[in-house]
Amino acid sequence: MIRLCVLADIPDQDARGFRTPRGEVIVVRQGLAVYGYLNSCPHIGISLNFQPDVFMDLTQQYLLCANHGALFRVEDGHCLRGPCQGQHLIRVSLQIEQGVVYLVD
Repeated sequence: MIRLCVLADIPDQDARGFRTPRGEVIVVRQGLAVYGYLNSCPHIGISLNFQPDVFMDLTQQYLLCANHGALFRVEDGHCLRGPCQGQHLIRVSLQIEQGVVYLVD
């Protein structure tokens, strides 16, 4: 397991990016739950964000590809709108132990 952060480092309904041996991983927090995805838009494989740690849309409900305006559900990475509609972000396994978020190999 690779330690990414303390859960409290990610504000509720927000996301952060972390460089890992598997590439950059986006960790999204919703309450005590976290969801993880590779930072790669399924449309053409580029990063979702232009600015560090800016992954959410203005409503803080969806992950946003800043390049194409695609919106992804946090819970499963499914693209709801944009050029990759119907595709998914690549999910990574996360685990929380004693308030620390880990990437599971």
